[in-house]
Parts: sequence; structure tokens; C-alpha cells
Amino acid sequence: MKEKILKAFEESISVKEKFVKDNIDTIIEVSKVIADTFNDGGKLILFGNGGSSTDASHIAAEFVNRFKRERPSLPAIALNTDMAIITAIANDYDYSDIFAKQLKALGNEGDIVLAISTSGGAANVLKAMDVAKKKKIKSIAFTGAKGEKFASKATYAFIVPSDNTPRIQETHITLGHVLCQMVEEILFEAPRKK
Repeated sequence: MKEKILKAFEESISVKEKFVKDNIDTIIEVSKVIADTFNDGGKLILFGNGGSSTDASHIAAEFVNRFKRERPSLPAIALNTDMAIITAIANDYDYSDIFAKQLKALGNEGDIVLAISTSGGAANVLKAMDVAKKKKIKSIAFTGAKGEKFASKATYAFIVPSDNTPRIQETHITLGHVLCQMVEEILFEAPRKK
């Protein structure tokens, strides 16, 4: 049992180390883009399914409430949280429309979308990415090694170099936390005294 536990932690560390080495410049760029979106009056719109939906909600909460510092709330919304809207759209139209229809109603040019899909194959996430493109909304994709099609729809893509769902999700939430921290530092770090 100890060996399995150690292996799980070692895999997680290894995937994250490779991911950050390959993506650090994009993480910096996306942090600045999100901060600019907030500065310009836009909002962050997040969504995903299953574990990715809770990651979307978690990240939205960090922006709206706070992450590591006391500061004003930042406008972020997770589209997977309103069950009345989701079930109405799924019932009246199709489950693949649950994010696209909301994005049509709530998204505007000047906003930014953060879509999360470990597999990159979720029809509802792919459809919403098409809406973002049509509405000229910048987009960020969090996905795994098999998510190339999904990543190609995004303005900025983060592909975790793994096909192991838990390792992908662990990297996604770490990435979400790092983006929150960097955005807070960009927007609210006090000028340093010389």
C-alpha cells in the first residue's frame, strides 16, 4: 500500500514539473490577460463537467471571494452551478447546449472564457468554445494529452502531459490556483519601496 501511495504522489509531482516547465511563459501571459480583462471591465466565465465543473466553481470562488490577499471581488462566474438553467436547457434542447446557450446570453466581447475538459471531448464544452469564437471572446482551455481538438479551439491552451485523469485534474487545480495568485499580484500588489 505504501508503494502505491508514494507512486501516486510521485506521478503527480512528475506531471506538474513537466507541465510547468513547458507552460511557464503561457501561464505568465494568461495571468496578464485575465488581469487585463478585469481591468477593462470584463468577466471570467468558467465551465466544465464532473470534476472539471467543481474545479470551475472552485476557481470562480477564488476570484469572487479572495485567494491569498484581502482585495475587492473580481467578476467570475461558473456556468455549471445553476441547476435550474442546466436542466431546463438539457430538457428543452440538448445537454450539449448547456454551456453554449448560457454563453450566448452572458458572454460578451471583452470577457474571457476558461473551459476545462480532462478528455477534451465533451460535446457541451466544445460547442461553447465555438460560441466564444463566434462572439470574439478570448478563451483558455485546460485539458489533458488527448485534448488537442479542444485545445485548438482556444486562444490559450494548457495541455497536461498525461492521460491519467486524476493527474490531469490535480495539475488543473494547481494551475487555477497559480493563475489566481498571479492575477492578484498583478492587480493588487502594493508598489515596492526603493
